[in-house]
Amino acid sequence: MARPVSSAPVTESHLRPFANRRVLLGVAGGIASYKTAWLARLLTKAGAEVDVVLTRAATEFIGAVTFEALTGRPVHTGLFDAGRALDHVRLAKSAELLVVAPATADLMARAATGQADDLLTACLLATEAPVLLVPAMNDRMWAHAQTQANAVRLREIGYQLLDPDDGMLAAGEGSGPGRMPEPETILAHVGRLLERAGALAGKRVLVTAGPTREPIDPVRFLSNHSSGRMGTSIAAAAWRRGADVTLIAGPLSVPVPVGVRHVAVDSTVEMRDAVERALPEADVLVMAAAPADYRAAAPASHKLKKTADARVVELSENPDILVSTRGARRAGMIAVGFALETDDLLANATRKLAAKELDIIVLNDATEAGAGFGVPTNRVTLISRRDPNPERLPLLSKDAVADALLDRVEMLLHGR
Repeated sequence: MARPVSSAPVTESHLRPFANRRVLLGVAGGIASYKTAWLARLLTKAGAEVDVVLTRAATEFIGAVTFEALTGRPVHTGLFDAGRALDHVRLAKSAELLVVAPATADLMARAATGQADDLLTACLLATEAPVLLVPAMNDRMWAHAQTQANAVRLREIGYQLLDPDDGMLAAGEGSGPGRMPEPETILAHVGRLLERAGALAGKRVLVTAGPTREPIDPVRFLSNHSSGRMGTSIAAAAWRRGADVTLIAGPLSVPVPVGVRHVAVDSTVEMRDAVERALPEADVLVMAAAPADYRAAAPASHKLKKTADARVVELSENPDILVSTRGARRAGMIAVGFALETDDLLANATRKLAAKELDIIVLNDATEAGAGFGVPTNRVTLISRRDPNPERLPLLSKDAVADALLDRVEMLLHGR
């Protein structure tokens, strides 16, 4: 039976850290500029104020009216347009981040040598904000020694460069390295550059996510309804805050976040072993996975056939990962667990907090609409070992829950 959908409103609107942040988005003349229109939409929807600068070549591929409609702001094109002679100074000064997507081979060459013959390159010289360049071009142009030398020089100057993706290029060009990364990937890197440095910056964060699968025979398994959304939201938020993130995950129903190191596992024992190997280096552990509590005692080596008689599958209890790996935790590590409960919620969660030697436990009600497995929202209660008063949060997106939890983790890190 389908779970009921909650009618309660989700309280947050814009995404962290984009709300009211000024982003200058430069567009050079490449076919990938059609993707940049979606990036402008994503940035605006997230809450950023986006000013777009098009090179003359870019206007051959996409019109200024497209970006004006998507951002709700004027689009800038000419360095010497009437009444806009100082646009390069004003735009460069107000920007908190300058992104160029696509950054063509020509744009990279001009930027690497400090040219300022159009509005976009003039803004690059005038800005003191961080700069993110997103190269996109034919694979042979990207591989050319001069383009590679320009990329090295641009990084020496202090610009951030994303490596292009390997995939389909323009019609007739086949595939190879040179494809512009997808707008969602660029958005994640923009978020990391906009995020103000906090206690997680430079820390090693270990996150588990998703269900595990316990085989009954070669084609059947025991599992649960976890999608992995909560754990991947935490991993993405920790990476955005500057952490070095390892995500140990069972089979996920959602994409692996940008920037994280992904360790794929299947069973609970595999997840436990992976956690135990990674824990000695971790500053923070967030155990958001939903590992199966039981496994088949003797999985069949062949597919079990239907029989007229009832079939009995004997089960064995799986290890409790948080308990069994306590000895691998480094001194001073912050440990966070989750408690998905159906009854005696606070009492059960508080017992787990103590038994598993956690700093924080995140409690949510498996029976509440809009929370738990398979939905993009969650309503949680945070229980801290240092504070006897549980903190109940409103219904939030799981991305917002992740940030609320990491805010508390950062406060604990500041205290150590």
